[in-house]
Amino acid sequence: MATPEVLDEKPISMGDLKEELEKNRKKFGELNFRAERTNEYLEHLVKIKPKESKELVKKLHDLKIPRLRETHIFKIADLLPHKLELVKLLFQGTPLTISDDNCKKIVKVVEEFLPEKKEKEE
Repeated sequence: MATPEVLDEKPISMGDLKEELEKNRKKFGELNFRAERTNEYLEHLVKIKPKESKELVKKLHDLKIPRLRETHIFKIADLLPHKLELVKLLFQGTPLTISDDNCKKIVKVVEEFLPEKKEKEE
């Protein structure tokens, strides 16, 4: 039996995953059971569009917060922590420590992309 080999690991946001599943649905007509369940799960969790998610990831990269890795940035983009306490809670189980000032910067950027805030503006 062949052993699969991982050639590359790259984190993606849940919005990007949902977009990829839709491409597969169009290409193959339907999704397998596991992909369909994943798509249903994402329907409930994804709060912003993939384009907005990519823009949020770019803005978080531009903050240049020390020790904040790409996986952390995608986690922020997926969960959208809109309070200082939520950002701290997000990294509580990791060895990463982020200053309060940097947490506030993250919250400020995330607040621009919150769906509730966008509905009020429109």
